[in-house]
Amino acid sequence: MDKIFKAMADVNRRKILTILKRGEMSVNELLENFEITQATLSNHLSILKKAKLVESRVLGKQRIYKINIELLIFFAKNINQFVGKTEEKFVEEIAVRLSK
Repeated sequence: MDKIFKAMADVNRRKILTILKRGEMSVNELLENFEITQATLSNHLSILKKAKLVESRVLGKQRIYKINIELLIFFAKNINQFVGKTEEKFVEEIAVRLSK
C-alpha cells in the first residue's frame, strides 16, 4: 500500500491514471496530454508500474500502458481503514467508473 500512496501523491501520476481509464495508450499518446518531457513522463510511468498501478506491453518499438483496474478496486476497498466503514455500493461505484 505504501508504494500506491507514494505513486498517487503526484498530480501528474493521478492524471496519467485518469487518462488511462479511457483505455490503453502509448507513451506518445499520453504525452499529448502533458506539458512535460518524455523522460519525465517515463519516470512517472516507471513509478506507477513499480506500484503495479499500470501495466505495459511492447508493440513494435512502443510501450503500451494500461491501468490495473483490479489493484485500484482493491485499494478502494482497503481505504476504508482510514475513513471508516463505507457502503459497499460506494466501492462498487468506483469499480464501475474505473472499468469504463
